[in-house]
Amino acid sequence: MASNERTAKLSVQEMIAKQKGKKGKKWLEKAIPVILLIIASVSVLTTFGIVFTLIFETIEFFRRVPFLEFVFGTEWLPFSNNEPLFGILPLIAGTLKVTLIAVLVAVPFGLASAVYLSEYASDKTRRVVKPVLEVLAGVPTIVYGFFALTFVTPLLQQFIPELKIFNALSPGIVVGIMILPMIASLSEDAMSSVPNSIREGALALGGTKLEVAIKVVLPAALSGIMASIVLAVSRAIGETMIVSLAGGSTPRFDGDITDSIQTMTAYIVQVSTGDAGYGTTIYYSIYSVGFTLFLFTLLMNWLAHVISKRFREEY
Repeated sequence: MASNERTAKLSVQEMIAKQKGKKGKKWLEKAIPVILLIIASVSVLTTFGIVFTLIFETIEFFRRVPFLEFVFGTEWLPFSNNEPLFGILPLIAGTLKVTLIAVLVAVPFGLASAVYLSEYASDKTRRVVKPVLEVLAGVPTIVYGFFALTFVTPLLQQFIPELKIFNALSPGIVVGIMILPMIASLSEDAMSSVPNSIREGALALGGTKLEVAIKVVLPAALSGIMASIVLAVSRAIGETMIVSLAGGSTPRFDGDITDSIQTMTAYIVQVSTGDAGYGTTIYYSIYSVGFTLFLFTLLMNWLAHVISKRFREEY
């Protein structure tokens, strides 16, 4: 009888302990969503903080420099002793030169690599080649910059004697090499997601392996391929160290790719190293240039989203 009472007493104690444990779990379950919300809010608030900082400082810049002069001006001479000029078009031209050259290098080689890895390479080859290709994305950009300055430029000068030591061609090629893994990897993933039944159907109709890859698989994976290209272009627009080291610091509003240029990011680096005092017009100009760069990047990311949504195929 006493043992039964003792057992019942232990059972009651165990039940109380279990209830306390459940209360602790309930409290934890209620706390976890709040903690996750706070963590997610930090990233969102950080983004808003960056945007608001750019906007407020850019407004201060436009209180000193006319907006139309900034947007349509063809001369960028912020350090001029006579009258500083803040026309953004030369910086945009330098940025677009490098980006265009990078795209011309990265897109053909990136898509060719993606087609090979997806349609021709064996599983063993793919497991070796793809990680090696993606190693390029992990190389520090300053290493790419010195590579462009000390190797690519002297090599190009042997074929283009008029090419200056600082130019748009060399950093454009190296930026293309840098973004190539992004296009190759994301495009290969998009092509690999196309069902094999579509390939088999095209082969059964008499198509060759190349025809199936170019005329069937590529259009079917167009959404992911276009998104990878647009994201790579966005990455090229925002590149800093390569163009700072190998591009030069001479803003030019022309189409010459053999002479020194200056991109938006390179100008921000130049001023940020201490060439301008706090509170000066030149100091605030880096925020106006940064905001312009932000708009370019935002436009490219939005375009990638629209393309991905517009051409998305569901299998």
